[in-house]
Amino acid sequence: MTDLSNVLGGPWSPPPEKRIEAPETQLRGAMLEAGLEPPDELLLDGKIHRFKSGTKGNGSHGGDKPGWYLVFGDGVPAGRFGCWRAGVEVTWRAEVGRKLTATEEMAHARRMAEAKALRDAELERKHEVASATVETIWTSAQTASPEHPYLQRKGIGVHGARVTGDGRLVVPLYGQDGTLATLQYISHDGGKLYHPGGQTGGKFWMIGSLDEPGTLFVAEGFATAATIHETTNRPVVVAYSASNLVPVTGSLREMYGASQDIVIVADHDKSGVGQRYAEQASAKFGARMVMPPIEGDANDYVQAGHDLASLLMPIKDDWLIPADDFSAQPSPISWLVKRWLQSQALIMVHGPSGGGKTFVVLDWCLRIASQTPEWAGQKVRAGNVVYLAGEGHHGLRGRVAAWKHYHQVGHLAMWLSKDGCDLNTPTGYLKVVEQVRMLPEKPSVIVVDTLHRFLAGDENSAQDAKTMLDACNALMMEFKCSVILVHHTGVSDEAQHRARGSSAWRGALDIEISIVPGQDGVPMQIVQRKSKDAELAETIHVELQQVTIPGWYDEDNQPVTSAVVVQAQAPTSGKKDSKIDSHRKTFENAWWSSEAEERNGLPYLSRSAMMDYLVQKLAISEASAKQYMKASVPGKPIADLLTAQIIEAFEHGWAVVDEVQASAMLIRKSTK
Repeated sequence: MTDLSNVLGGPWSPPPEKRIEAPETQLRGAMLEAGLEPPDELLLDGKIHRFKSGTKGNGSHGGDKPGWYLVFGDGVPAGRFGCWRAGVEVTWRAEVGRKLTATEEMAHARRMAEAKALRDAELERKHEVASATVETIWTSAQTASPEHPYLQRKGIGVHGARVTGDGRLVVPLYGQDGTLATLQYISHDGGKLYHPGGQTGGKFWMIGSLDEPGTLFVAEGFATAATIHETTNRPVVVAYSASNLVPVTGSLREMYGASQDIVIVADHDKSGVGQRYAEQASAKFGARMVMPPIEGDANDYVQAGHDLASLLMPIKDDWLIPADDFSAQPSPISWLVKRWLQSQALIMVHGPSGGGKTFVVLDWCLRIASQTPEWAGQKVRAGNVVYLAGEGHHGLRGRVAAWKHYHQVGHLAMWLSKDGCDLNTPTGYLKVVEQVRMLPEKPSVIVVDTLHRFLAGDENSAQDAKTMLDACNALMMEFKCSVILVHHTGVSDEAQHRARGSSAWRGALDIEISIVPGQDGVPMQIVQRKSKDAELAETIHVELQQVTIPGWYDEDNQPVTSAVVVQAQAPTSGKKDSKIDSHRKTFENAWWSSEAEERNGLPYLSRSAMMDYLVQKLAISEASAKQYMKASVPGKPIADLLTAQIIEAFEHGWAVVDEVQASAMLIRKSTK
């Protein structure tokens, strides 16, 4: 028999078995991934176990055990674990190296429900036991002395804190109805423990009184709240933990209404936990948020010698101002590239695939990053650039190298991403924000190239578009920069002069720019279609010039080339104007022939009506008529009218958007 082993790639052997780690090892890894420090021994016995989680506040503080887990070890090991201090709760299931059967999936669901029920039942039982004793302890406790070591160390007054028989401070946690829920004990060295079994979620304590209208502050710990109260003489609510900020702020909003000014003073944790929960509470319940600019809480900020009052005092509410004052305030437009790229603006540059839009945007960015003083005769302001590139990194590298060589520049204040991410998700957005925050200087502009590579959702969905636009606006606000979205146009002729997808994109833009590819002797055109705060810039004509990159060779030792954008000569204006006038007249005649339709108060001509006019009135062939209406080909009548912004694609035809032309047509219609 013929030996086929060589033909088939050698002797067959079964694939190596995937090594499945023990459930305890998997559980330990999941806890570490969640930011918790697991205990030395893990018991998978279906019972609740507590442990020190390694989160802030642990260490030398005795029996404080904020971590917990409840895991079943029989069948497919599964359960829940978490940490009340870190605000973590995770549903966990062991990997068994195969897909679970339907029966196993049902058993898992039952186990998870059982685990939750057991956890809830234990908590309820502990709450009942605790509530019977905390009232007695609080009532019998004595008012704390101002000389207490913890108060002295923090530099704060008593503010109603009491002291236990063993010398620990004790402070209360109340429910929304004013019922005492539990107590927190604070040792001399700052160690904090809640009364065993007491209910803490959504519970709080207010230092001071809200008798007079004004700001109500919310903070995590007692010392932080006391410091804020002493600084502002305003009431401060102690939420006791970062994870409690959301439910506590919700209770305060319910109690005091939408008009109450609530300010959350977040702890500046290295982990970002305090900021994250404060932002959630702020967004959900309409509260303002402030945070010390340095690591630590408000008490740390004061003890470091900083002015907490200037950080916390509310900004004067001047939302409504007199018109005279409003108009007297100069507001000149700040530009990155004069007339083209506005500072702190949302800008979209769109064009067909392969039409040269990235070359144009890159040319702008490299001029900004290299301190090149002008572009097409317009002033350029130097700045830093972040270029989020979602594709084409090999070609992009060559384009940057070619541009640097052609323009003979050295250093570029510019950073590029290795790949794309989903900007309309919290994970993707935070990835961008965290990376940009680490840069030595804030960017003047952030480029998203292309929008499609940074949007996993549907570009035609108004909701997905809004989410993406919100992310872009957040980047603009955080870094005080412009954001440029590079996007594709549609594939139909009518869509060649507008961005693909939902109309929400265009509505949100400050500036919209089309890149029209060169054809039939007409160079590539850069057309500004929208400029919210200024007059439209005149169209710029450019072309691509090939550049050999010094020191770059391919695998055949041939020089590597790329291209750069250079300004080109515009077509002769007289000839062009004459053509436009002719096209304009033909369009108007076709409109009259179609009973002078209107859409949204503008003259409107459908494609079918234009086709009928060309074929029946002008006696040209259908093939020629179709060429006449090609919107994607420069030099064709409809394309020229679109580029000149006399008409705009609308529904199944075009609307006249040139104000002079539209007014003249409608006036003549009204007199007939």
